[in-house]
Amino acid sequence: MFVSFLDELRRAGIPASPKEHLVLLEALDRQVIAPTPEEFYYLSRAIYVKDESLIDRFDRVFAHVFRGLQAPGETTAEVPEEWLRAVAEKFLTPEEMEAIRSLGDWDTIMDTLRKRLEEQKGRHQGGSKWIGTGGTSPFGNGGYNPEGVRIEGESRHKRAIKVWEKREFRNLDSSVELGTRNIKVALRRLRRFARDGAAEELDLDATIDGTARKGYLDVRMRAERRNAVKLLLFLDVGGSMDPHVRVCEELFSAATAEFKHLEFFYFHNCVYEGVWKDNRRRFAERTPTWDVLHKFGHDYKLLFVGDAAMSPYEITHPGGSVEHMNEEAGATWLKRMTGVYPAAGWINPVPEEQWGYSASTGLVREIMVDRMYPMTLDGLDRAARALGRKR
Repeated sequence: MFVSFLDELRRAGIPASPKEHLVLLEALDRQVIAPTPEEFYYLSRAIYVKDESLIDRFDRVFAHVFRGLQAPGETTAEVPEEWLRAVAEKFLTPEEMEAIRSLGDWDTIMDTLRKRLEEQKGRHQGGSKWIGTGGTSPFGNGGYNPEGVRIEGESRHKRAIKVWEKREFRNLDSSVELGTRNIKVALRRLRRFARDGAAEELDLDATIDGTARKGYLDVRMRAERRNAVKLLLFLDVGGSMDPHVRVCEELFSAATAEFKHLEFFYFHNCVYEGVWKDNRRRFAERTPTWDVLHKFGHDYKLLFVGDAAMSPYEITHPGGSVEHMNEEAGATWLKRMTGVYPAAGWINPVPEEQWGYSASTGLVREIMVDRMYPMTLDGLDRAARALGRKR
């Protein structure tokens, strides 16, 4: 199994060597981890993966090779299918809907949710109090309440104060082959080359000329041309960005190829107090946004990539995030970042003619001082020219 694991990693384009394979076997022989699939996953990933952009490919290989792997003595319990499927929407009379009362303010709703989670011992379907499916309680899935908390799943009403669910996002792959080189050409407008005496490259023409003149080998070197542009790339992932994964991967792949000084981070919908590098660990391994602002200098170019489609409250209000309780509004962080990095822009994969249908898109455009560009060749060209004019 382990030999096939090595072969599959290589086939997926992950540079796994026999030496790394022997290190993994030695670590297992010395029992440096507990015999669980999760710990084996993190051990093998730490040994084989040297580039964060390869984590997603590693995950796919690991799932393929070790599908069904289970720790000795581990017991599992199947979740009944009926729990995972929302029951049909109830047809309520006007009198029944009038009888539904909201619990009050945000704190009251969240306190009540915590209490009911502690009190409830089993599954509940239909009804008006317990957390379950298809009822009129403010908590659960598939039921009706205009001011409720949806727990997992999807609701056809799409009406709730907070969507409380743990999304799983996929990292972008920097090695995706582009269907066209035009994206690279558009991004290349940002590049400024500078002479760097610390590194040199062979000057072939001067070497040939000098050798011919002197009659012996005269090697001439010149300062290497280096890409001096520094780029901070923030990528929106998950939710409404899922249909745009392919084009975002192409943009990400082009950016990693074109810019020597590139730093990237992920966010969801809007940037708040924390961003992350690995979508699998986004709740456990976040980078404070303040640290980013203090670590990278004002000479960095700042580029956001996202559809800017969200609830306006995620931008304008504290606590508006769909995943956590943010103490400061998203607009505060966006203004803070564009203040530190004056050369800033926003790339939107949604067609430009559709931006007017989203109130949140208008808010982001206002904050960005209309520096939002469509993810088209013309849009990328305009963004590159605009960022290039900023110093």
